[in-house]
Amino acid sequence: ERIRAPFAKSSVSSPVLMVRLVTHSYLVYAWALSLVPTIGKKMLPKRTFVLGGAASGKSVWAERLVESHDLPMVYIATGRIFDAEVAEKVRIHKNRRDARWTTVDAPLDLGPALATVSNNQVVLIDCATMWLTNQMMEETDLEAAHLAMMAALRGCAAPWVIVSNEVGHGIVPDNALARRFREAQGRLNIALATEAELVVQVTAGLPQALKGTLR
Repeated sequence: ERIRAPFAKSSVSSPVLMVRLVTHSYLVYAWALSLVPTIGKKMLPKRTFVLGGAASGKSVWAERLVESHDLPMVYIATGRIFDAEVAEKVRIHKNRRDARWTTVDAPLDLGPALATVSNNQVVLIDCATMWLTNQMMEETDLEAAHLAMMAALRGCAAPWVIVSNEVGHGIVPDNALARRFREAQGRLNIALATEAELVVQVTAGLPQALKGTLR
């Protein structure tokens, strides 16, 4: 049987046929949207990793990404204040966040903080580098801490964004501790990039997708 063109002569009037076609198209569109996980006004991957050098604008970009979605926001802070310079940096970060944010301090163990969030929230962890610094200062078992962190991220019910420093582009450090830190940070970044659906490198405030697609 020949397939008639949509507006070929038929027993159904053209206006009625048009309504049916529009309705069908809308239903197909709605069905397709239901297959895509959406959050608020934009789509947000379940797992996002934001990477960049010092003062690259990575934290600001990550905050704006989280704020662009209509979900309650949780900020997991991993930094410790041990001098005036760090205190000033923390103050600047806090001043950027308004009352919509809930801040949770988790300098060593992300597990309890991530376990308390729900799937109708979004989490920003800033940052993995400070978390690693704290682990090394406490002389913890880095491998065990690394595995626990990754398990906590996988078990998190909420979409998360985690920020980290790229430390491998400079010269080889001149002391053993710094070299050990660089190697540990590199391994952690590789693990986070593997786990994430979207990986973004920020340079001079400009984002570039290394994995996934920016929307």
